[in-house]
Amino acid sequence: MKSSRQPAPNYSGPKTSVRQLADLADPALTPRIVYKVGSALLVGGDGQPRRAWLAALVAELAAARARGQDVIVVSSGAIALGARRLGLAKGGRGSLADAQAAAAVGQIALAGLWAELLAAHGITAAQVLLTLEDLEDRRRYLNVTATLGRLLAAGAVPVINENDTVATNEIRFGDNDRLAARVGQAAGAAAVLLLSDIDGLYDRDPRQPGAQRIPVVKRVTPEIHAMATGGSSSGLGSGGMTSKLQAAEIAGLAGMALGIIDGQPLSPMAQALAEGRGTVFLPRAARGARKAWLGGKLRVKGQVHVDAGAARALAGGSSLLAAGVTQVAGDFARGDAVAVLGPDGATLARGLSEYDAAECIALQGRSSHEHEGILGYAPRSALIHRDQLVLL
Repeated sequence: MKSSRQPAPNYSGPKTSVRQLADLADPALTPRIVYKVGSALLVGGDGQPRRAWLAALVAELAAARARGQDVIVVSSGAIALGARRLGLAKGGRGSLADAQAAAAVGQIALAGLWAELLAAHGITAAQVLLTLEDLEDRRRYLNVTATLGRLLAAGAVPVINENDTVATNEIRFGDNDRLAARVGQAAGAAAVLLLSDIDGLYDRDPRQPGAQRIPVVKRVTPEIHAMATGGSSSGLGSGGMTSKLQAAEIAGLAGMALGIIDGQPLSPMAQALAEGRGTVFLPRAARGARKAWLGGKLRVKGQVHVDAGAARALAGGSSLLAAGVTQVAGDFARGDAVAVLGPDGATLARGLSEYDAAECIALQGRSSHEHEGILGYAPRSALIHRDQLVLL
């Protein structure tokens, strides 16, 4: 059976026109979209895949492609599937070794399931397994970008998961919500849609009386973060609302929208749109590709604290000068990503340091004309140049 997919649009990056959940189904506004599917949706309580539900979802993905959207899937489920086959307790999450073993077995089953169901619609599935470093390292990130672009151009649907078989606690995403946002960024998607076990963000724990779902969020603020509750209700997944808000921040910085809908019904996208149920986080103004990558980085090597004057200068688009630095923390080298914190301790920006940590400590609070005498060589123009810095 051949897919009825229309030709993919020429797409050069995320758009900022999405304003409501329904826009995620509009190929003019969302020509490329990432669907994230969690373990609790894909795997039943008996450890078996929910084939009927997944088949209905794949039909929705095929329909999205037929109307002209490029589709990428970020799919959990490998650990849950593998744990049952190996007879591991706690869904395979009792230890890192159990999780890695379960993932090795379950990933084969997961990939086969997606390949079989997509093939029924004439669509080729492509498995892509990623680690945190694949998206944190700039060169490897660009390789991921090129691979995803070629797969989409060839008409395949990339099915992506974290490579849990080799990832360790120190070098892993830990949840596929943030992975989906980073994949969307690498792929130049316009939106990410998280299929969850809840139908959006609520102003408090949704189990409390009077809790109200928030249909549109313009920006993730500290007040929005305070509404989040951690953990998934199923016990199978690793994400909660906190990880979804972090994913929304990554998406927003990259100029992407992010939606959360209840993934439990059959044909969840159609039902969410019909009922208008979900939450959409609006994109922020699109940034250059390098700054979007930098803004989405999950790991930084150190911190640089600045005074109020430096904070104002950064907000105005200036580079970070050493004179405004009040404290340096961490062990980092030149070119490493560091967080820039304001006087109140809030993270203002993220950037690539022009100096290593020891040099930053030596220069902090000192005027530019003093730098050569301190370092013994001609100094660089800034501690973090504005071209290598992104405001959060």
